[in-house]
Amino acid sequence: MITWHEFPYFAFASIIVWLVGIAAMYLPFTDTFKKAIVHISITSGIAAHLVFIVLFWTYIDRPPMRTLGETRLWYSLLIPIVGYLYYVRWRYNWVMAYSIMLSVVFMLINIFNPEIHDKTLMPALQSIWFVPHVIVYMFAYALLAVSCIIAIKGLVLLQFKKFNPEIIVVARSLVRAGFAFLTLGLLFGALWAKEAWGHYWTWDPKEVWALLTWLAYMLYLHATYYYPQKTKTQLWLLAIAFIVLLICWFGINYLATAQTSVHTYTQ
Repeated sequence: MITWHEFPYFAFASIIVWLVGIAAMYLPFTDTFKKAIVHISITSGIAAHLVFIVLFWTYIDRPPMRTLGETRLWYSLLIPIVGYLYYVRWRYNWVMAYSIMLSVVFMLINIFNPEIHDKTLMPALQSIWFVPHVIVYMFAYALLAVSCIIAIKGLVLLQFKKFNPEIIVVARSLVRAGFAFLTLGLLFGALWAKEAWGHYWTWDPKEVWALLTWLAYMLYLHATYYYPQKTKTQLWLLAIAFIVLLICWFGINYLATAQTSVHTYTQ
């Protein structure tokens, strides 16, 4: 039986093998040996994390997607997957390293701020749209989180006159993919709302901030198309858009308007 109390064991196992993989990227090994160590370490850490989610899902007998801690659980799984995919495709060591760093932060938050996870699932969540809605949003958030870290790096490098145009290319590709999943999340949410409450859109505070998040990234994408030379503006827009995303994800719970939201099950 796997409960939340076993999470630290799985988390630290993932962190240890991930750190081995990150170290291997920068040690003077042969390319063949280095690639083998990185692939084995990163995938092993992801697998350990996924095994915990599956076993925990079985234990609580519902999708572990209801509370903020449970969404962080998925977030800390999907961020390394994003970094790994970019490593496999383009060999961006630093994207992989940043992804692991972000995942570890969310793992530690869950370890030091544990929640009570019961088996109840309110009627609104007993929908076929619940799982796909949360999954596509978490994957979008993972992609956009990595893009934000890259934007911050770009702003720092601009300050020190060491900017590499590659950063813009990577950030833009991450946002394009993230924006696609963000759009799917909105569509799935509308279909879910229709099934649960009878309306596709009710201007609920959570819905409003989801729309604001979508518009913020739409603004960034338009800026990259119409003003490609304004690098600093693009990076700032990307950083600000992620702040809007964080408010949508969990910041909304601390706003007065959250008291009228039908999404209080995420608290």
